[in-house]
Formats: sequence, C-alpha cells, structure tokens
Amino acid sequence: MTVVVVESPAKAKTINKYLGKDFTVLASYGHVRDLPPKDGSVRPDEDFDMSWEVDAKSAKRLADIASALKGDDRLILATDPDREGEAISWHVLEVLRKKGALKGKAVQRVVFNAITKQSVLEAMKHPREVDAALVDAYLARRALDYLVGFSLSPVLWRKLPGSRSAGRVQSVALRLICDRELEIEAFRSQEYWTIDGTFVTPKGAEFSASLNAVNGQKLAKLDLKDEASARAIEQAVKGQPFKVDTIESKPARRHPFAPFRTSTLQQEGSSKLGFSASKTMQIAQRLYEGVDIGGETVGLITYMRTDGVDMAPEAIADARNTILKQFGEPYLPSAPRQYTTKAKNAQEAHEAIRPTELSRHPDSVRKNLDGEQHALYELIWKRTIASQMESAELERTTADIGADGRDGKHYTFRATGSVVKFDGFLKVYNEDLEDTEDEDARRLPPMARGDSIGIRNIAAHQHFTEPPPRYSERSLIGKLEELGIGRPSTYASILSVIRDRGYARLDKKRFIPEDKGRVVTAFLESFFGRYVEYGFTADLEEQLDRVSAGEIDWKQVMRDFWRDFTVALDEIKDLRVANVLDALNDLLAPHIFPARADGGDPRQCPSCGNGQLSLKLGRFGSFVGCSNYPECKFTRPMTAGNDSAAMVPSEGIELGADPETGEKVTRRQGRFGPYLQLGETVEGEKPRRASIPKGTDPASIDLEAALKLLSLPREVGLHPETGKPIVANFGRFGPFVLHDGSYASLESPEDVYTIGINRAVDVLAEKKAKGFQRPKANALKDLGPHPDGGGNVQVMSGRYGPYVKYGSVNATLPRDTDPQALTMDDAVALIAARAGKSPAKKASARKKAPAKKAAAKKAPAKKAAKKAKPAA
Repeated sequence: MTVVVVESPAKAKTINKYLGKDFTVLASYGHVRDLPPKDGSVRPDEDFDMSWEVDAKSAKRLADIASALKGDDRLILATDPDREGEAISWHVLEVLRKKGALKGKAVQRVVFNAITKQSVLEAMKHPREVDAALVDAYLARRALDYLVGFSLSPVLWRKLPGSRSAGRVQSVALRLICDRELEIEAFRSQEYWTIDGTFVTPKGAEFSASLNAVNGQKLAKLDLKDEASARAIEQAVKGQPFKVDTIESKPARRHPFAPFRTSTLQQEGSSKLGFSASKTMQIAQRLYEGVDIGGETVGLITYMRTDGVDMAPEAIADARNTILKQFGEPYLPSAPRQYTTKAKNAQEAHEAIRPTELSRHPDSVRKNLDGEQHALYELIWKRTIASQMESAELERTTADIGADGRDGKHYTFRATGSVVKFDGFLKVYNEDLEDTEDEDARRLPPMARGDSIGIRNIAAHQHFTEPPPRYSERSLIGKLEELGIGRPSTYASILSVIRDRGYARLDKKRFIPEDKGRVVTAFLESFFGRYVEYGFTADLEEQLDRVSAGEIDWKQVMRDFWRDFTVALDEIKDLRVANVLDALNDLLAPHIFPARADGGDPRQCPSCGNGQLSLKLGRFGSFVGCSNYPECKFTRPMTAGNDSAAMVPSEGIELGADPETGEKVTRRQGRFGPYLQLGETVEGEKPRRASIPKGTDPASIDLEAALKLLSLPREVGLHPETGKPIVANFGRFGPFVLHDGSYASLESPEDVYTIGINRAVDVLAEKKAKGFQRPKANALKDLGPHPDGGGNVQVMSGRYGPYVKYGSVNATLPRDTDPQALTMDDAVALIAARAGKSPAKKASARKKAPAKKAAAKKAPAKKAAKKAKPAA
C-alpha cells in the first residue's frame, strides 16, 4: 500500500478514484506549519535558523498521515507543482521524520499539471525527490518577509503611531498607487484645440477627419493653444473646396496572443468579466480541481499559477484538430505556433493555463458549471484556441484631404481607418486594452486621389489634457509584472492586503490610496528608500529566482540583505518624530496642502492667519494642525479636498444669532464630525450642541436649519396609554421616535419636526407588533457541493460578519479574510475545525458543571466559618 499526500480534500477524493484501492490519498489542507508571529522565529545571529509551529488542526492531519503510514511502505508527496507546493511537501516530510514515521519507508515526490486520470497516472511513473532549491527559495522568501515585517512594524509604531508595514512586496505595490496619485495631484491641465470635420465622398459616403498639417508642417497635439487660433483656421477653411491629396493603403497582420499565464488571466478576468484578481484565482482553482461530469470529477484546466506560455505537444495537436474541425483549413496555420515568456523574471515556469481537453467546448460543460465558472472556462478555452489560429489580415488606409484656406495657407485633414480582410484568430478572441483607443475601430469608404470631397461640417473643439489614469487591478498587475515585482502566486494576495489593511480602496474599479497608506509610503520612501525602490525589489526577486534554480545559496542572499537592512534600521533609531513630520510635509505637500484658488500660501492657518499648517499624529491617526498650538486649536483631516467641513476654524463659522436668547449660533468640526453650537462655554458649563445628521452637507445648514436642529429633541406629546412623553430626534441610524425606552424609525428627516401624536403612536405600535426580527443571512457565494457530500457549502453574510455554512455547521471567517476569495479548501478546513470544536466544548462544559455546583454548596460553609472566626 502507498500513502499519497495532496493539498485539498476535493483533490484527494478524485485522485484516490484514479489510483485505486492500493493507494490511500490524504489531504494536508495546505500548509501544515508556519513561523510563529513573534520575535525570534527567524534568528539572523544563528545563520537564519527558523522555528516552525504546527497548529492543532494540522497536527491532527499529520497524525492521520503518520498513522496511515504504519501499515504502508511508501509515501508519495503530490502537492501542487510550484514553489509553495514544494514547500508543503518539505514541511510534511520534516514533521514525519521528527515523528519517526518514515523509518524503512520510501519517500517520493510527484507533480502533475492537470487533475485528469491520464495526467495523474503518467506523473506516478516519474517520481523524484523533493527539490531542495525550490525549498531554499521558499525559505528565503519566508525569512525575508518575516524579518522585514517584524523589524519595520515596531519602527513605524514608534515614529508613526497606529501605522504598520504593508509587507515587503505590498509596500512597493502601494508605492506605485501613491506615486500615481501624486502625479495626478501635481498635474496641471493644458488647454488645446482640434479642428474636426465630417466629409462626403463623391458617392455620398461620410467619413471623419481632423486637421493634421498646415503648409505641410505637422501639428503637434498642443500646437493650437487657444480659441482665437482655432477659430481663425475654422473660418479660413469653411466653404473652401476639398480634394483627396493622397491616399495610401498598406496590408497589415495581427498575430494572436499567447495562452494565459497567471498575470494575463487575472488581467483579462478583470477587464472582460469584471472579476477581482483573487476571485479569478478562486474560480480557476475550482476548474483545476475538477467538477462533476457524468458522475466523475474531471479537472477542466491545467495548473493556474504559472509564468509559462508554452503548451505540451499533445495539447497543441488537440488545439489544431479542434480549429480544423470547427473553423476550417483557412484558420489553421501551416505550422504550430511556439511561444516564449516575456516576463523579466520567469520563475519555475509550468505549462500555460489551458483546458485539459480542447475538444471539450464551453457549451458542452455549461450545465456542469455555474455562471462565473463557465465564463472563466470559456475565456481560457477561447484564448488557448486563438493562440494556435492563423493571423488576422487587415488593410490600413490613410487619406489626406486638403484645401487652400482664405489666408493663403494649405490645410491638410487626415482620416485613418482599416478593413479586416481575413479575421483569423479574431473570430474567436480579441484582447481588451485599458486606457487606449483602438486604431482599427474605424473604416474608411472607397475614394481616390484627386476626388472632390464635400463638407458636411467643420468645427473647432476645445480639449484639456488629462492626468494619467489611476491603476485598476488589471493595470497594476501589468505594471508589477513589467517591473519584475512579485510572482504569479502573489499578485492576488498583494492587492488584497493593500485593500484589507485600509491602505487603498477600489472606487469605480480604480485604486485610490487612503491617507494612512500615503503616510506609511512617504515614511518608507524618506527613511527606507532603498527597500521600496522598484529596481531593488526586482533585483531581489531575481536573486530569489536564482536560488530556486540552484545557482546561489539562499543564506548568502539573506546575509547580504540583513547586513544592509540593519544599518538602515540603526540610522533612524534616534530620529525624532518632528523630523519625520517635516519629511512627510515636504513629500506629501500636493496632497496635504493643495494650491489655494487665490494663490496664497497653502500652509497658512485659516484660523489665526500667522501659523503654519503641518501634519500631526494623534491617537486616531494623522491630521493637520496649526504650529501656534495651543493658542490656535485649528485642526482638519489630512485630506482637505473639497469638503467644506474640513476648513472650519476652531472657533467655528458663525451662522447668526438666536432671536430668543441673542446668543450666536456656530457650525463647528469635532472629533466625531460636524456639529452646531449655541453660545459659548461659560464657567465650565457646556453650551447646547446638536450633531449635523449623516448625509447632510454641513455647508447647506443656515441659521433656520441650525435652530431647528438645536431645538431637538422635540416632544411630540404624551402617549394615551402610559401618559409618558413621546419624543422625536435624530440618531446614529437616522430619524426616530422614542417612548418609554422603545425606539421606532421614521421614514423622512422632516418627520422629526412634523410628526403628530396619532402617527407617532401608530409607528410605535407597528414596531411593537413586528417585534424583533433577526435579519435573514444572505448568501455571498455558493462554493458548490462539499467533497464528502451532504449539500453545498455557502459563504454567508451574517450579523457579526461573514461565515461559511454547511448543513447545521456555521464557521466564522478569520478577520481580514476576503469572503469572495475563499476557496472550497479554506471552507472545508474551517468547517472541519468548527465541527471538531463543538463537541469538545460541550463535553468540557458538562465536566465543569458539577464542579461549579460543588463550589456553590461549599460557599455557605465558608461564610459561616468566616462569621465564626474571632476578631484579632
């Protein structure tokens, strides 16, 4: 008998069917041990010796593997075919060796790129040993990430209270986002004009053209700077006869794209399907591990974490046969296409991501997949088929339309377009390109040199240059790959960490850095600049790739890094917070102190007039305050933006005087948001205040609205049954009425001022009749059937946060876990842990209960003894 270890229970079940009764296939459920999150887990002084910790769940699984080995003579480690998979096999091997479970046992490592019977059985014929170089690369990365995190975070806590490191690679990705935002803030838009026309051929076909040259001199984009220049040209050519000066057509070919690798799959999943990188990978994992087709679990795609773009010869043959059958001979090139990766640092490259069988058309598996799975499988199938199809043939045409202006100058308008002569691979697939214009989208009508051209319209149009676009998930992954930062298996987690820790947010699918992300990035750039440089990070990645190739020693890489890093840490030990703030003020100036409309000093305090604004650090994060503190107490959020509440002086903005008391009414900004105040603090007695309701623009509050808010709470009347008052007011969740401790929400904010006693009694009665109704949990995602059967596993949205549900078992998701990125393996592990805990807890409670009763019985005796004890 042979014990086989894989990563997931779903995979274990499928592979056991393939291998038969002579094999026992068990799951490790991912990594079985990790570095404890405390100081000393990696020890540079002991040549980077590491301490590993096995958690309780993994300990049980390892015990199961050891137990299974007692009656067997061979262990096969069949975890995923990448660096992380190699590391898991190594960890399992190390733990089992320490347990003494491998004495007299043969240990082998096998890898397969697809979960199909043919792939698995073929892999079993070619066992090898655990790849020490890949394990070394894993150890180096893990040690680096640990040391950077545990060394930088304490520094950040001391110098920037409330901050922590985003991570070694995440910090560099965050810098890309922050640098782009600085570019946008520093950008100054420039006005420019274009002259555009709609023209007509002799046969009446319309086409568009734009002014391209004057007297043969080509116009640059910004040459027409103002309206006067543009209008002069517009008037010079209007009504003048136009003819075709030149027309040129050139053949062109567009070649197909390579099959997907991890980064391009994530990018196209984002642009074509709207999936996040983590969601794309989660769905791809399901397709790789397999779905039920005809009563058998079949893996639909090859392994999805790869830098490789080549395909196995049998897969290329399968693709060519499919192309010939479905599209015909014209779409099949004379020879197979071969691709090589263009990534700067191609790591342990496996085969490209492709369907396991290209003859399995997406339509044939539609009924076996949910909508998202089918969409991603179809995308992968089309991209793979297209990669082996014939090139598209186009004809690109450029026509120059000329006229002599009334001012004696010759004006040339240019029209461009293209015609697809043969669609080739475009019949199946076309890649989306962000932030670019498709030059082949327009088609020109037939025309010839010398043809007279009619005019429908010529007009001058005003434009303004635009700042560079913010990064989307697609473009950020592309940039990281271009710079050689990170690896395919890390892109999704890099983006998730940046969002989950609140360093940046996605708005309309674009990354916008949050204030705390910008502060941390600015600090690292100022004092640890080398370690967030794009080139340094890419060079380090390249060294780690060389470790995985067995070219250099991982510990030497660590020694070189740690020597320089500790010097950088020592240099800022005595750095004062004031020095840090000065550096951040300079680096973040366009963001913190945007230019004023009147051209004045953006750092001048708007309250006292002679203080300088500066970044400050408080218990609740960064803010801007005046240098004249405590005399001037002006503060505002770090981002001034266009928020009218942000620039409120410490003494508030006066709205007028209360007609009854004569006291002034002011609008102010507090720690918890904008509020209104009547009068001033006198002899320690606080004045009357009222919060401005959520969703109300503070700048829209005038004296009348302020007095209404300050008059609250409003007594509506006495309840007819209890005689107790009913009051109306605003609360955290909006307008409400309150009676005898019972609240009921009101529909409109205006109801607070207008609701009568009868309607208030009805609202309270309706609330009481409904009673408390726990909101129904919504299903965020259906992960499909549990590997052991018994129903589907769902990710739910609950009152206290997201959780996974399987039958009667509910398991809470760990903090910072993205519900959309959760895989079946993760869910099964959480469910197993939860199901294992519950009985133990109940048993423990049953054991403890009698002891409590006994203690309760003893209590009176103790009291009696205490009472009888004589006084000293």
